[in-house]
Amino acid sequence: MTHTARRLGRSFALVLPVVMVLSGTLAVTSVQWAATDNDSTLLAASSETVSKPAKPRAAQDVLRDKLLVELQEKDPGTALTSLQRAVEQRPSLAQHCMSIAKALGKAAVEQYGPSRAQRFSRPVCDTSFASGVAQFS
Repeated sequence: MTHTARRLGRSFALVLPVVMVLSGTLAVTSVQWAATDNDSTLLAASSETVSKPAKPRAAQDVLRDKLLVELQEKDPGTALTSLQRAVEQRPSLAQHCMSIAKALGKAAVEQYGPSRAQRFSRPVCDTSFASGVAQFS
């Protein structure tokens, strides 16, 4: 019985590495390492799109960034006044007024803390600034 077990063990010890090497070789050869024609055309097409200029940013995104800089350089009250004037000048920005005011509220909380940021609250865009301060406090 012991002799048979040793014989099987030796057989497995010789055969198993050979099987593993062959299966690994077969696995590697089945992977497509070289690009096919379709892949190269995809690469060519994607490189063309990189050279195109970026889309212009939306007006509300530009305004939000400008007001966030103004909030950091001056104070939230000045930024809220500028937001109100921008919405009056361009009524198309009114639909984005609430989200911009909330973003200003969040930035004010980060810069001044919740209690001090709340002092700058005004009824701009249905008190969205105060809502942003309360939400991020």
